[in-house]
Parts: sequence; C-alpha cells; structure tokens
Amino acid sequence: MSDLIPPPKPHTGALTLETYQLTKRFGSFTAMDSVTLRVEPGSVHALLGENGAGKSTLVKCVAGFQRAEEGAILIDGREQDIANPVVARALGIGMVYQHFTLAPGMSVAENLLLAGDHVPALIDWKTKRAELQAFLATTPFRLDLDAKPSELAAGEKQKLELLKQLYLRPRLLILDEPTSVLTPQEADEVLGHVRAFAQSGACSVIIITHKFREVMAYADAVTVLRKGRAVHHAQVAESSPALLASAMMGESAAEPAAQASQATPADATATPVAPQAASASGAAASVPALSVQALCAMGDRGTMALHGINLQVQPGEILGVAGVSGNGQRELVEALVGQRPRASGTVQVGGQPYAATREENRRFMVRSLPEEPLRNACVGDLSVAENMALRDFDQPPLSRSRVLGGLLQFGQWRSRARAWIAEYGIKTQGENAPIRSLSGGNVQRAVLARELAGEIKVLIAANPVFGLDFAAVRDIHARIVQVRTRGAGVLLISEDLDELLELSDRIVVMSEGRVVFETTAAQADRTQLGAHMGGGHH
Repeated sequence: MSDLIPPPKPHTGALTLETYQLTKRFGSFTAMDSVTLRVEPGSVHALLGENGAGKSTLVKCVAGFQRAEEGAILIDGREQDIANPVVARALGIGMVYQHFTLAPGMSVAENLLLAGDHVPALIDWKTKRAELQAFLATTPFRLDLDAKPSELAAGEKQKLELLKQLYLRPRLLILDEPTSVLTPQEADEVLGHVRAFAQSGACSVIIITHKFREVMAYADAVTVLRKGRAVHHAQVAESSPALLASAMMGESAAEPAAQASQATPADATATPVAPQAASASGAAASVPALSVQALCAMGDRGTMALHGINLQVQPGEILGVAGVSGNGQRELVEALVGQRPRASGTVQVGGQPYAATREENRRFMVRSLPEEPLRNACVGDLSVAENMALRDFDQPPLSRSRVLGGLLQFGQWRSRARAWIAEYGIKTQGENAPIRSLSGGNVQRAVLARELAGEIKVLIAANPVFGLDFAAVRDIHARIVQVRTRGAGVLLISEDLDELLELSDRIVVMSEGRVVFETTAAQADRTQLGAHMGGGHH
C-alpha cells in the first residue's frame, strides 16, 4: 500500500532565512554576538562590515561549516539544526567561497558534475554535455567545457565556482566576496545574473562584500556587522554609502576629534601631537625617510595587485594607510619588506635605493611589525630568546666575530631576552620556551621588543594590534608613537580606522591596488574615508 504514496517533492524556489540571536565563540573570543536578521525570499541581502566583524562566521553557521553555541536558524519559519554542510545542502543552501575549491586536473564539465550530490559510476557524456550546454545557455557566462581550471583566468574561475552552485539549483545562495578577483565589468555581469536569478524567485541570495557600489546597485536589503554584532539593518532604497560607512566605522563622522579629546592620560601618548605633524610638513623639503615611487607588484593569482603606488613618509611622521582588507595592503607590505618581488617602481630609504636585504635593513635601520607575526616574523619551534636574536645574532655582542659561523654568545642572547621579557611584560614560561607556546599578544610583544631595539629610521607596521586585548593595544600604540617622537618615519597599515585616526599625522586610502585619497589626520572625515575605502570614488 505504502508504495502508492508518492515521496514528498523537495521544496524548490527561494526560501526565507532567519537567524535569531546567533552567537558563536572561539575560546574566550566572541566572533558573533546575538545576531538576528531576516533574508526575504527572492531578495539579495548584503552583509557589510570590516574584517573580523563576524560576516564569514555568520554564513559559515548557516552553511553548516560551524555551529553556533546559542540562538537559532530558521528556514521558511521552521528551526533547523544545520549540523554540517550535507544538511545545509539538503535544505538547498549553497555557498561560493572567496578561495577557489575547483579540482585543478579536471575539466570545467567534470567540475560542474562533481558539484552534484550523486555522480553516477558510469557517465553518459553525450547526454551530460548536452545538459551542461543547455544549462550554460541559461546563464550569461561562456566557459569552454573542456578547459581545465589551470587554464582559466581568476575571473573565469570565479564564474565556474558560481556555476557549480547554480547548477545545483540552490534555494539560498551565499556569496563570500565573490567579486574580489573580478574586473568591475565582470563583477557587474556576475552580480547582475545573481540578482536576476533571485528576482525570478528561484533563490534568495546573501552576498558578503565590502564595496558600497555593489550593495547600492545589486542588493535589496543590507545588514552591517561591527565587532560581531548586527548594528544596522536597512532597505537599500532607503540607504546611502555615507550612512553605511558610518554604521561600519561606528560613531558618526563628526566624532574622531571628540574621541581624541576624551583620551585618558594613559592614552595621551597615543593621540597625534600637533607640533610633530607641523614639523613633518615643514620638513617636506628634507629627504623622506621612506619614498615609494610607481611601485607595481603581482598578486598571488597572477594579476597585478599594486598599480603604481606613490608614498612618502617624512622623518618624525606616521603615515596611515587605510583600506578594506584585500585592496593591496598585504602585497604593499610584502613588496616593501622583501617578501614579494617588485614588478617595477623604486623604493628609497633616506634617499638611497632599498631592496630590503637583511644587510640593508641593518644599514638603513629599517624595522617591520608584520601581520600574523608567528607566520611572518618568527620561527615557531625556536625559543623566545632565539627569535629575539634573529635580527642581530651574528653581530657583537651576540657573536664574538662578524664572520658567519663566528662564536655565538648564547648567554648574551638569553640575558638580553630576559631583560626584554621584563621590559615588555611578555608572559612566557621563560626565554627558552618555544615562541609558538605564547599567546598572540605575547608573540607580538616579543617581535616588538626585537624590532624596536636600537636606532630606527623607518618602521613599517601592518595591523600591529590585530586581535590583541586593550592593554596590549595601548602599550603597542604608545611604543609606535615613541618611535615617531624619536624622529623615525612610520608607515602604519591598518584596517582599523579608529587606530589610524588616533595615531597618524596623514592618512592615505588604498582601493583596488591604488592610492585613491589623501588627507591630514586632523581634517580626516570618517564617512569620506569610508566612501573611498568602499571604492565609492576613483
């Protein structure tokens, strides 16, 4: 009898997604804090926010890659326990990542089929190719079914990632910064298609982006996340880039000055000192501490990441570089410190050509505080003392002679490390503990002790307090300001606008690998900076 009852048809068409007070913690860190939002069926819903605001955490919970500790996810009004991506897939949730997930050795056709849940053991290629051709004909993208991903440009790979999901007919499509590798024309093509797909009622769409232009042109509604909380919900028709920028950056644009004046005495060292800024502009005729001219460099995906960057940092000045993550800041730092080849352009320190060799770093007194210090500035298995000696282990007093292989004075390494551990308040089991056993803030302090020792002419600091607690932030900011006060030029690259407004004398904005705006910190306007960061002006 039961054989006569047809199985229930799977739902098709756009779904309604709601999250209710969704909270996700990693140890003591709350990545997402009671986020409630609603995505209407057949709509494009944008998620905006700075790096670390919780956008990816939110969608990973919806797509089953992470599980929230508190709160609920509702699909079409019914609470669902999305334990893993297979459950999400069964509910019709598909996600396109920022990073490519293509099988490189397989053709476009094979990659599309592989995306499906059930790949038959024997494939009738004639029929399948006809199906795939018919499917491609419903999209504006032209891809060769026989091409391998290795032969595709970044933009074509991104289109293939999107096609893989569209082929599965999702009811909710999540796009994590889908246009970061696309040209503006390709971005319009992809987002235009996604929007048409949603408007046809085929699916609902969540798009994570940091480009206000994309939100205004393609989204119906927008939610702004800041420090793990949903701070702003709006219909795009009733919004503006200025409004979104101020929600993203926190307080309204008029407040940086008020904030600075409320700084506590402990913070006072960290507010820009007017005479210092004046001396920097007055010293414009002097030789810049750091001069970057027409610098170009390739990105990791074979496209140009830096397009003719021009920067000058004067002695006794902090130049802040603002920008949303992924707009060339990382490549700029790597090209300056010798971790990435320069395609063209020149870099000078104190008027001398600078190629970032270890010997030049010593001679020109250039120091750097890279992002992710454990990965970029330390050797994890070496001890704290050994890491602290990386810069000058072959120089007296750490070595008896300047010849490499000269007698290394390990006692000197250890005693200096103990002094620095005390001075910088580094929490460690001792100078012989492997540096990877330290917390992030303490690794950063150890690197800081090494990099700030002795005389400095140029300091390059990239997100130097990312993920650190309040006390560490205040301490590191005060030390960076001391470096400037002693007459060095400081290039401070940060995704935190508050940090730049607090410390810098001048601020430039990077967008899509170019410097698009410059202002003095005293005249900086938060909303204006935000608009340039979002690619609102070129």
